[in-house]
Amino acid sequence: MTQQQTVKTGSNKLILFLVILVLVIAAIGGGYFYLRYFKPNVTGKESFLYIHTDATYADVYKTIRDKGIVEDTASFNAAAIAMHYTNRVKPGKYRLHEGFTNRKLINMLASGSQEPVQLAFHNLRLKEEFAGFVAKKIEPDSVSILRLLDSSEFLSKYGFTPDNVYAMFIPNTYQLYWNNTPEKFFKRMNANYVTFWTAERKQQAAEIKLSPIEVSILASIVDAEALHDEEMPTIAGLYLNRLKKGMKLESDPTVIFALHDFTIRRVLNKYLSYNSPYNTYLHTGLPPGPIMMPSVNAIDAVLNYRKSDYIYMCAKEDFSGNHNFATNHADHMINAHKFQQALNERNIKK
Repeated sequence: MTQQQTVKTGSNKLILFLVILVLVIAAIGGGYFYLRYFKPNVTGKESFLYIHTDATYADVYKTIRDKGIVEDTASFNAAAIAMHYTNRVKPGKYRLHEGFTNRKLINMLASGSQEPVQLAFHNLRLKEEFAGFVAKKIEPDSVSILRLLDSSEFLSKYGFTPDNVYAMFIPNTYQLYWNNTPEKFFKRMNANYVTFWTAERKQQAAEIKLSPIEVSILASIVDAEALHDEEMPTIAGLYLNRLKKGMKLESDPTVIFALHDFTIRRVLNKYLSYNSPYNTYLHTGLPPGPIMMPSVNAIDAVLNYRKSDYIYMCAKEDFSGNHNFATNHADHMINAHKFQQALNERNIKK
């Protein structure tokens, strides 16, 4: 072999070595690139990732690590840094999908593509109960929600008071983001209230000489009295008759609400003298606020009440949830005696 051939052979070997080296480096780099961005990494241990308001990347990374949300935390951290997620943290409730890559997970978090929360409420009695229920669905705690429910200054902006604020919350199913502030939550609920009270509903309220808030207060009593929705318009008409005549409403559920004892099944005479503005056996007219969150059916029952001469009602003795209605006190006492006797037979003393 000539010297020239030897040099040429050596050069070819060097080139081949360099090609192989480049390919190996590329393969290693490609593998690392794949592991960092495209290898499935999200586990199925958690369904959601909650990122709190004011959370830093360090907080997010700690949650992901501590809850085992990804298999390889090092590759996630490297991808997060490379994709500049560390300074793009957005709060929210994010649905996790098993098998998501780091790239998909980080893109979702950085874009704030969180899943809306479904919030449905109805028939809640106390503000504390409502605040606790809402706090289980969104980020703010019950204390911060209750603080606004009891704030005269805050509620006055919307035309409500701590007594009648329940009228603002129209029972429905709402979609909202988990990281809502209490203030944004109230703003959303008030917007729905404004939409609900259409010109037609306002006109119907004016025709019975009640404001929308007063309609809701009366509707809450109708809701508490009626086990069956089909009786609501009749019950509403009865109470409107009593209001027009200047009679006390004398509604048992208002006494129960005043006492805050919702285990009571029999309203005894000793309860009727309990001193509370919500006790309609003591005070004429509507109580200062709803005694429960009135349903849409109850509100519409007041607005579309059934005309009658009824001014008395008593639960039926068959415990069907229906009522016996009367136009005079004598007939009412007959109905009341039947029900009291039925209570006695079942040994219901309280």
